Amino acid sequence: MKYSITFILALLTTITGNAQESAKQVFSSPNLATEIFNHKTVAILPFKANISYKRMPKNYNSQTIKDEAVQLGFNLQSGMYTYLLRRVDDYLVSVQDIEKTNTLLRQNKAFENLDEFTADQLAKMLGVDAVIKCSYSYEKTGSEGGAIVTTILFGVGKVATGELTMAIYNGKDGDLLWRFYKQMNEDVFSSANAVMERMMRKVGRNFPYQKQ
Repeated sequence: MKYSITFILALLTTITGNAQESAKQVFSSPNLATEIFNHKTVAILPFKANISYKRMPKNYNSQTIKDEAVQLGFNLQSGMYTYLLRRVDDYLVSVQDIEKTNTLLRQNKAFENLDEFTADQLAKMLGVDAVIKCSYSYEKTGSEGGAIVTTILFGVGKVATGELTMAIYNGKDGDLLWRFYKQMNEDVFSSANAVMERMMRKVGRNFPYQKQ
């Protein structure tokens, strides 16, 4: 009986922690409404992803984690692109195919060092009116096995925290037009598409290109 009570309390603690997500933070430039009115096409850049673990998994090393972060960045870029494509009628702009975006970045030797280029330089090489730059930091904090148990029993199973920053830069001058930040708890079954689905729902009508 004591074991059961302890187990239940642990599960309730997990559930409570899963609900404690930070409030979103949104910045909008005074020039936002004027500038996005002229935007026709935007590009989603590969996400800058960072992964860390409180306890290093077996057979992992720094290179393994780096490779995992690069793949996560691609997956999140694809997830956001898919989300926007599915709702193309809800937005004021078209989104450049990410295959074209990544190919042009590679051809201009910018793919692996995006931070060395300004937003307006990137927009020019991609031939778009604005670029969407995102970063995602992911820290694994819990046991995956324990999270599976709580997910099956209660529908939640936090194993990590994720912080996403999404920013839109004007292609004409590289100015920051809009920035969104949100921290979320991630469960054991989260995929890149699921992360972007949840995140874009939280962005909601704050997303500048969404039709009102």
